[in-house]
Amino acid sequence: MDVERIVAPNPGPMTLEGTNTYLIGREPATVLDPGPADEDHIEAVRAAAERRGGLGDVMLTHSHGDHSDGLALLGAEALSPADGERVAPDLLAIATPGHATDHFCFLWTAAGNATILFSGDLILGMGSTIVGPRELGGSLGDYMASLEKLRQYDLELILPGHGPRIEDPAAKIDEYVQHRLMRENRLLAALERGERSRALLVAEVWDDVPEQLRPAAEVAMLAHLEKLEDEARLPSDLVD
Repeated sequence: MDVERIVAPNPGPMTLEGTNTYLIGREPATVLDPGPADEDHIEAVRAAAERRGGLGDVMLTHSHGDHSDGLALLGAEALSPADGERVAPDLLAIATPGHATDHFCFLWTAAGNATILFSGDLILGMGSTIVGPRELGGSLGDYMASLEKLRQYDLELILPGHGPRIEDPAAKIDEYVQHRLMRENRLLAALERGERSRALLVAEVWDDVPEQLRPAAEVAMLAHLEKLEDEARLPSDLVD
């Protein structure tokens, strides 16, 4: 598998040990997600590209700064593929909105016919990704549809935007779908019981989330409430 991973040092609760930049192929190398505007990281990416025969196309899974801010330092512009478009080197661009409106995954058939998915922030190597409501650039409805879209591919490996590789893609996709459905079912149960306080809803449904991640849980709940509203399943008498 002719892929090299370089991890940008921007660790945090949402980015794990940092952002994964991938160099794919050779003569020249394609760069996927240059990462943040960190000079040492970009120098490492540039040096790796030179070892691989030069810097070729640059692709982004999405425009969030931890994936894209290094573009200027790299001196490159990212291509803007269409859904279903093939880009070098033999990457299939798959539109997968939800985490971000402009989110793409990229499917690569490597030597030996191994089918590898570069998943960006749609799927992480550990834990779950944040999905906000539309006003924050996300959509849980779109996100769930994007996960389902990936089921049509016979994936052998997922290389995520954060965290380690995923060796069992089908199981990971199932895990991600079930995780969101678990939250939705718990939220619906609380609403059906009569709970209407948003603060109490997040405290009950996301009771396993550490205190430092509670703001992320509040954002996640907004996305769930928005999805229920879109599906005409949300009570109209919620309170703040």
